[in-house]
Amino acid sequence: MNILIKNCLIIDSNSKHNNKKKDILIINGKFEKIASNVSIKNYKNVKTIDFKSKNLHLSPGWFDMHVDFGEPGNEQKETIKSGSEAAKKGGFTGVLLSPNTNPNVDNSSTVKYIKQFNSNSIIDILPAGNITLEGKGEKIVEMHDMNNAGCIAFTDDKESLQNSNVLKIALLYAKDSNKLIMNYPNDHSLSKNGLINEGLVSTSLGLKGMPKIAEEIMTNRDIILCEYTNSRMHLSYISTKDCVAIIKQAKKNKINITADVCLYNLIFDDQQLNDFNSNFKLLPPLRNDEDINSLIKALKLNIIDVITSDHRPHLDDDKNKEFEHAKFGIIGLESFFGLLCKNLLGKLSINEIIDKISINPRKILNIDCPLIEIGEKANITLFDPNINWNFNKSSIKSKSFNTPFVNEKMQGKALAIYNNKKYQQC
Repeated sequence: MNILIKNCLIIDSNSKHNNKKKDILIINGKFEKIASNVSIKNYKNVKTIDFKSKNLHLSPGWFDMHVDFGEPGNEQKETIKSGSEAAKKGGFTGVLLSPNTNPNVDNSSTVKYIKQFNSNSIIDILPAGNITLEGKGEKIVEMHDMNNAGCIAFTDDKESLQNSNVLKIALLYAKDSNKLIMNYPNDHSLSKNGLINEGLVSTSLGLKGMPKIAEEIMTNRDIILCEYTNSRMHLSYISTKDCVAIIKQAKKNKINITADVCLYNLIFDDQQLNDFNSNFKLLPPLRNDEDINSLIKALKLNIIDVITSDHRPHLDDDKNKEFEHAKFGIIGLESFFGLLCKNLLGKLSINEIIDKISINPRKILNIDCPLIEIGEKANITLFDPNINWNFNKSSIKSKSFNTPFVNEKMQGKALAIYNNKKYQQC
């Protein structure tokens, strides 16, 4: 589809057009013209996109490193098709799928199964594979076979790797193929059976807590192993102030690590649990204001590189039960940008936000990053960071509805996406 986008502010720290208002002409999937006033009189079959907004922004398409689409095996929660619709609604043009499916993504056949969904899709569906068979933390998968099949990165997701020798070997294997190892630092010997952050709230509610040191001890271990193997590694779901300090020192020491944080850990603290709302039962758990402020500062200083939605669908029966038995996680793709701008715009600039949700994830995963320049492939998100809107059930395209944000007022919204020669309004 050929389109002309009128009067948009370009946000792309890699482009010479960054922070400039331009018209953008896309022909046959590539940027044809970027100028103050573009004419289409010499072109055929061009659709003009004009949102009549003085605040229309355009950036490289957004990308989420942590999404769970269920399929194969958990299609009752989410399918790749329904998850893709949720991603489109939220303004994302690419996602990395977590491997905690049934069967797990621990072999080349399952990788190929997922990759087939990329044909004729506006969303780039990229598979992450398990580090170990069935995500059990014991026997390492056939990494080279999975890499050849198209696996982008390796992780056991929330099933943190407890065995240090297994992680050491995995780092060495992945180094050969320049693939990324991702681990959520969480020492199960300290956090096992924990429900929320260990602290005053857990004590007052009588709920078993997850101490911050469970994350901090394993963050130290992961960094030491990364340095020892001279590999690269990504730390997922960072949530504490002391982990920020550990990562800061490691980066200062030139250890090749990167890190991400979930949006909910940047916005909410464990006071949200006072009424036992299971939609705030999350992993990592909500911490406290000191941790939140440290995480936000870490994003500004590039200590933490990526913000993720951690989109994790569950059936009503899995969330609407006694808090102890409810599953961890919420859906997050559709509400992501509205919550992000509402709570963080001003603390982070719009350029910093786009770096963290578009450019950095792809850079870390070593995949092509969209560039807004003439001749480049067009992969973009159109958005307004200031528009106010209401998030309601009709905003949800996921098969699951496990979110505490229904009827929440939002600020900032994705308006449309363009990728793979396709255009769709959000």
